[in-house]
Amino acid sequence: MSTSSREVAGKIPLQMVVIRPAKIFDISDVMRIERESFREAYPRGIFLLFLENNPDTFLVAEYAGRIIGYIMAYMRPDLEGHIMSIAVDPNYRGKGIGSALLTEAIERLIKRGARYVGLEVRASNIRAIKLYERFGFRKVKRVIGYYSDGEDAYYMILPAEEWRGN
Repeated sequence: MSTSSREVAGKIPLQMVVIRPAKIFDISDVMRIERESFREAYPRGIFLLFLENNPDTFLVAEYAGRIIGYIMAYMRPDLEGHIMSIAVDPNYRGKGIGSALLTEAIERLIKRGARYVGLEVRASNIRAIKLYERFGFRKVKRVIGYYSDGEDAYYMILPAEEWRGN
């Protein structure tokens, strides 16, 4: 990354970030962020299917015409809102983008009738776990060998009645 990109990323005003539903033309950027963020990246087809089936809860964060983060969430039949994936461009982490995406997704899921919001997170991903705990999520179980590399996950939930809006 060039110095000028680093400077722009360092001075990003959160009010200039737009959280909006993803569009087909955003998928390449979403996949780039996915590959830069996770050892196991979802294939393109998953993103396209998710976009088709969950257009109001597949969100992106856009800043100065660039996609810098995304979140994919959906409603399960049992009225669980579920966060499938969330990631922020490594150059824009620690600036509130993930929190803004998570807040918007939770709000949308609760408006659609979610009784609670759930997610899985790598047991080693302390940064993400701390973010979720700040939002009121709590660990309810450890899922042994959840990831294909054998790592465990925590299943965490946030009951709708405990959502205080961040």
